[in-house]
Amino acid sequence: MSSEVDDPQAYGLHRVGGRPPLLKYLRGVAQRRDFIVSLAKFRIEAENQRHRLGMLWIVLKPILEAAVFGLVFGTLMRSTRGVPDFIVFLIIGVFVFEFFSSSFGAGSKAITNNQALVQSLSFPRMSLPISVVTQKFMQLVPTIVLLMVFLLALGHKASLNWFLMVPLLILYYMFCLGLAFITARLTVHLPDLSNLLPFASRFLFYTSGIFFSVDVRFADTPLLLKYVEYQPLYAFLSLARELLLDSDPLYDVRTQFWPILVCWSIGLLIVGTIFFWAAEERYGRVD
Repeated sequence: MSSEVDDPQAYGLHRVGGRPPLLKYLRGVAQRRDFIVSLAKFRIEAENQRHRLGMLWIVLKPILEAAVFGLVFGTLMRSTRGVPDFIVFLIIGVFVFEFFSSSFGAGSKAITNNQALVQSLSFPRMSLPISVVTQKFMQLVPTIVLLMVFLLALGHKASLNWFLMVPLLILYYMFCLGLAFITARLTVHLPDLSNLLPFASRFLFYTSGIFFSVDVRFADTPLLLKYVEYQPLYAFLSLARELLLDSDPLYDVRTQFWPILVCWSIGLLIVGTIFFWAAEERYGRVD
């Protein structure tokens, strides 16, 4: 008798907020894809309503950042050495990095900033970081299109390699999503971590070759240069530049970045998914 009482699942009863098996959990997430996309669109509309220029800020913000960094590093610190077409080099770097930076920051707060929703409704908590990264991705795509128009206006020619931006952006989305899963769980356990992540993002910004040529800077240290090539953000930025500027003879597409990015993106997404799912029961708990 006691065994039957101790095993409520024998009666079809399940613990509220319990963690289902991984595959069942992922099916539940997939079934809520409409909710995820709607939540992402709602956040975009809410952000636009807070500012008079609305969607324009998605483009204006990285342009202004590129202008500031171009002035500081390009003119005052003269970091343009060895960088052909520095302005375009810088703008592409800032635009592409902005997606990582915003996903990294907002994704880490996907659970902690939605505690009321998490505590009041039953749904896979993984939906929240997915909706955040999806929102940032929906904002990234039009900026890439505008970037292509900008390149055409400057005299650059369209190339078939531009179509390779599609798989590159998909890998980028997977990479940022996996990282968001990890940081979203960590900030639930360690709330103070949210104050440290902006410094990590800024460190990556300054060390990923956004406003200087890594090849030139580390030309005298080939071992370090080889190490940097395996840094995923540097690989994403470099490959995006090389695909978009393929018509420029000074930019060659380095195909060795593709297997690096595939491994990083798929690996981090798998690790992040399992890591986040493992703590499903703890999200929204009031300790």
